[in-house]
Amino acid sequence: MMFDSEGNAWVGDNFIVGAQNADALWDGNLTKFAPNGKALSPSPLGFTGGGVGGIGFGLAIDSHDNVWGTTYGTKAIAKFDKNGKPLSPPDGYNFGHQLGQMQGIIVTPNGDVWTIDIEHAQVIHMPQGDPAKAKFFCQNKTGDPLKNPCKLLAPFHLAIDQQDRIWISNVLSDNVTRFPASDPSKLEFFKAGWSGSGIAIDSMGNVWVCNRSGSSERGHAKILEAMAAVKVGGEHDFAKVLVDMWATQRPGYESGGSITVFRPDGTQASFSPVSGEGIVSPWAISVDGNDNMWISNLATASAGIVQLCGFRTERCPPGVKTGEAISPSVGYVGGGMQMLVDIGIGPAGDVWVTNNWQYYPADLGQVDEALSTLGAGQGVTVFFGMGAPTKAPLIGPPRQR
Repeated sequence: MMFDSEGNAWVGDNFIVGAQNADALWDGNLTKFAPNGKALSPSPLGFTGGGVGGIGFGLAIDSHDNVWGTTYGTKAIAKFDKNGKPLSPPDGYNFGHQLGQMQGIIVTPNGDVWTIDIEHAQVIHMPQGDPAKAKFFCQNKTGDPLKNPCKLLAPFHLAIDQQDRIWISNVLSDNVTRFPASDPSKLEFFKAGWSGSGIAIDSMGNVWVCNRSGSSERGHAKILEAMAAVKVGGEHDFAKVLVDMWATQRPGYESGGSITVFRPDGTQASFSPVSGEGIVSPWAISVDGNDNMWISNLATASAGIVQLCGFRTERCPPGVKTGEAISPSVGYVGGGMQMLVDIGIGPAGDVWVTNNWQYYPADLGQVDEALSTLGAGQGVTVFFGMGAPTKAPLIGPPRQR
């Protein structure tokens, strides 16, 4: 989910309406909402074409309000203009079918587009957003996923800091990869928690990373279980293990999720990792105009969204320190939230969260037929005016309005 220069929210959909019965094929399209929540995309399918088909955790908006989405079902990159007209070809940009299932994508301040392929563990760079000039990095030709030159193991999300360095999280490890955008061969590696997910960089250059399996050995054991599932049962079993791992955690569990915080020099902040505070299975993290952090939880429990005090403590309630929760012990709840994935701060300071799943066993065929349509989450929840305004679109680190 991302916001354009007019404050409209663009949301990538895993599935189309009516396809909530099985996690067999991601074929969703693209939805657009006005700042007040009114749907601006056509009902019931949203914006279609351009190779879009099951957008994953990959959506970015450039300085022209063009929307870039990465797809899981069609294994491509799709591009739309601000009115929802597809600009990419009918099959999307797939570079001769060299792409696998795609996830994170960003636009950098100089106009470049960077994206990651979770299936093939590779990085794609399009200078000035030009697919004809696309370059591939971190490709592993050994056949051994543990020998990726960039230590990518199911890479998930990425961000760029104020020094033009790319940071990448990994689902199947505790490793975070960093390299200069100008020279991806200059690799650096940092240890975070297990099963890296969303990344956000605040205005001071601090890097906040979501660890869905926490920072304990129990989290490590769950990752190993998920890796074994890939070898035995393929992607379906892999997804089941991961979702079970993330969604069944509860506050207080040893591996209930955590946030690792890196200073710009790569060292961890003294209070890192952050756990508890309503953090259950953190998926995404965003920064508001006060440099405070907002975190979504993918959880079947009644977990809410968490607001953490950032490094500008003068913008937090009195007595609250950096890394401590401003929100209640279970987070902010209500508003029809289900199992959450993305969270974003609109230019008016509104906090938007996406309902990705409603009842995950329904997607795996583990329920009676009468409950088979309860899989996919429905809609978005908006907490109006709860955060501090930021400039949109988000290109690079957040900017205050």
